[in-house]
Amino acid sequence: MGHTTKMRDIIGLIKDKASQSKATLLSKPSNLSLQLALLRATNHDPFNPPNDKNIATILSYGHSSRATASTVIEAIMDRLQSTGNSSVALKCLITVHHIVKYGSFILQDQLSVYPSNGGRNYLKLSNFRDNSSSISWELSSWVRWYAKYVETLLFVSRVLGFFLASSSNTIDKDNQEEKISSFMNKDLLKEIVALVGLMEEICKRPDCLHVEGTIKLVDKVMGFVGEDYLSAINEVTVRVSEFKERLSGLSFGDSVELVCALKRLEDFKERLLVLSTGKKSLMESFWGLVSEVKDRVGADMVSEDEGKLVNWVRREKVSESARFGERVLISGDSVGFPSRRPRQGSFSYSRELMESYSLI
Repeated sequence: MGHTTKMRDIIGLIKDKASQSKATLLSKPSNLSLQLALLRATNHDPFNPPNDKNIATILSYGHSSRATASTVIEAIMDRLQSTGNSSVALKCLITVHHIVKYGSFILQDQLSVYPSNGGRNYLKLSNFRDNSSSISWELSSWVRWYAKYVETLLFVSRVLGFFLASSSNTIDKDNQEEKISSFMNKDLLKEIVALVGLMEEICKRPDCLHVEGTIKLVDKVMGFVGEDYLSAINEVTVRVSEFKERLSGLSFGDSVELVCALKRLEDFKERLLVLSTGKKSLMESFWGLVSEVKDRVGADMVSEDEGKLVNWVRREKVSESARFGERVLISGDSVGFPSRRPRQGSFSYSRELMESYSLI
């Protein structure tokens, strides 16, 4: 095993040197620094994350023209989709995550529109396999999961209208709450469902304790993901708090959609708590709010039209597979701006019926 590992490392080093020599000969002078920085940042070393200096060089190209920024994104994606090496692929994804967190507006904008058709699995790594070594095989599962996570992160960012956990997102809490208060219920629900989807994706990370504990590469991934998680907690808190102020005015569709989202979030609470070591007070406050709002919405539902709830839940289950995409309220009720006055003739449902469908 040791001989095989040493040989693999030597081959990886040779490939890195060859790629850099080729770039020096074939790259345009204006792009040479970028190409070399990218190759060095995404080398074949399976143990260490991209060097900060090389990442800084890549990010610096985002302060130029839009065309230059587009070249950066294309170069990263070409490198990502042409490699069969798990270390290189994982480092490309880390580089993309760096852009999400620290890239300039132009660089982030070019990332947000790549590719033009977007969609699920557009990074095309769901079937990625690297069986060149035991470490590469374990890292392959991280590549598949991390690619799906990055895709979900970009999707959520499109829904929110800004990049989650980005250093460029400097909206203070008061302004954020004021902005959220002007949203329609359907928009708040759409954003909550998207954020819950991101948190659910975090829970699907591979259970590779050997890799996670010994390789800095995976530690870097989970460091970024942990920061995203805390940002998602903040965004969900603001939106659920806003719904807490609107409870008396929620329609049937709003209420059931909200309870479903919060129940779904609670279903993977235990796996998320692993990421929040040292944040006990924050987590207690967050999960307390989620539970309170979910229970209050459920308690307000008195059995008046059980048949409509049954039909709604059936439709919800049918549409469950489409959660990654844009959600559509099924109730058919129009959704207006927030109001604290109860709506006349609104539907409400018994706690027993809600419990029978695991909504509370």
